[in-house]
Amino acid sequence: MELLDKLNWRYAAKAMNGKAVPEEKVERILEAARLAPTSSGLQPFEIFVIKNQDIKEQIKPIAWNQRVITECSHLLVFAAWDTYTTDRINYMFDLTNDIRGFKNEGWENYRQMLLNAYPQKDEEENFNHAAKQAYIAFSQAITAAAFEGVDATPIEGFDPEAVDKILGLREKGLRSAVLLPLGYREEENDWLVNLVKVRKPMEDLVTVID
Repeated sequence: MELLDKLNWRYAAKAMNGKAVPEEKVERILEAARLAPTSSGLQPFEIFVIKNQDIKEQIKPIAWNQRVITECSHLLVFAAWDTYTTDRINYMFDLTNDIRGFKNEGWENYRQMLLNAYPQKDEEENFNHAAKQAYIAFSQAITAAAFEGVDATPIEGFDPEAVDKILGLREKGLRSAVLLPLGYREEENDWLVNLVKVRKPMEDLVTVID
């Protein structure tokens, strides 16, 4: 019930007060994102934590001038792999073997299956798949933020190519997928703060098939 109470408390804050989120809270939010499940465990994305105010100011006009971009404490940029490569796939499989301390034949066969599939696919198809994985971690970060009592505003309304250029993402083999400002709501200037949360009733959302 505590988690559901926190999720009912959260909303997409439209104004933030500039108050700094304690670093330990940010670290726990990022850890929640790191622990998110992803397809084949590849974690095909990186998260950039923008605290630099000048960079936030550069991003604001290419994000529909949304004020939370510059009013937030930390701006998270979830950047997905631009494509799947042999090196990227092998890195995660090798890391798994190193951490677990052994090799498994079935796991190695699965590695080879991915190597025979992903790198040969169209880059745009691969990016779209990677971006979906980034969204899983993004959602988990939102939930963790609510649990920490931190406001988090999902933002898809921005120019990805412009953000990529500002952060030099393409040179890193990455493309921005979604933004997540973290901070604290400024209630007196936020038109959304006192509105009742609206979601579909459960019977319109969930179908149980016995």
